[in-house]
Amino acid sequence: MSKRTTVINQILEQGTLPLFFTPSEKDTIEIAQTVYSAGVKVIEYTNRGEEALRNFKSLKKEALKTMPDLQLGIGTIKTAREADNFIDAGADFIVAPTINPEVGRAAHNADLLWIPGCMTPTEISIAQGHDADIIKIFPANILGVEFLKSIKSLFAGQKFMPTGGVNLSEENIRGWFDAGICAVGMGSQLISSDVIKEKKYDLLKERTEKVLKLIKAIQKK
Repeated sequence: MSKRTTVINQILEQGTLPLFFTPSEKDTIEIAQTVYSAGVKVIEYTNRGEEALRNFKSLKKEALKTMPDLQLGIGTIKTAREADNFIDAGADFIVAPTINPEVGRAAHNADLLWIPGCMTPTEISIAQGHDADIIKIFPANILGVEFLKSIKSLFAGQKFMPTGGVNLSEENIRGWFDAGICAVGMGSQLISSDVIKEKKYDLLKERTEKVLKLIKAIQKK
C-alpha cells in the first residue's frame, strides 16, 4: 500500500486531524506525545513560524523512537520550496491553506497525500482537477455546515475535512459528520493557547480521548 493511501485510510479511521504550532521545540514534542498517548496516530504540525522546520525535524526524530506508528504531516504549506523542505525532513503528508498546484505536484511526486484548503465550489473543482484526495473546507466556522450540505452533491465521492473553528461539542462535530465529511481538523479548540502556555497536558489528553471516543460513536451510526 502506498504512503498516500496509508495516510488517507488512517485519517478516515481516526476521524480527526489534530493540528498545532508552538515555537518551543520541547513543547512541540510534549504536545505530540500527549495526543499520541490519548490514541492519536495522525498529527499535523503547522508551518507558522521560523522555528517550524527545526521543530518538525526534532519531532520527526523523536517520533521514530517513541511514536513509531505516528503519521506526521506538515500544514500551512504555500510554496513548492516549503513542501520540498518538509518532504526532505520526513513529512508523511502535506496540508495547505490554498491551492498551489506546484505544492500538490511536489507531494504527489513523493507519493504523499496533499490536502489543499478551499472556500468556494470553483476552488473545490480546481483542487479536484489537481488530484486532491481530501479537500480542507477552510475556514469552517465561516462557511458552516450548511455550505457543505449545499455543495456536496456537486462533488460526489469527494472527501472533505472542515478545519478552522470546529469545536469540541457533540452537536458541532455530529453536524459536520451528518453533512458528509470524512474527518474534522481540530486546532486551537483542542490544543488551545492556554494548554500550550500552561502545559495543561492532562487536560489535553482528557479532551483528546473524549473527542476520539465521540467520533468513534458517530462513525458507527
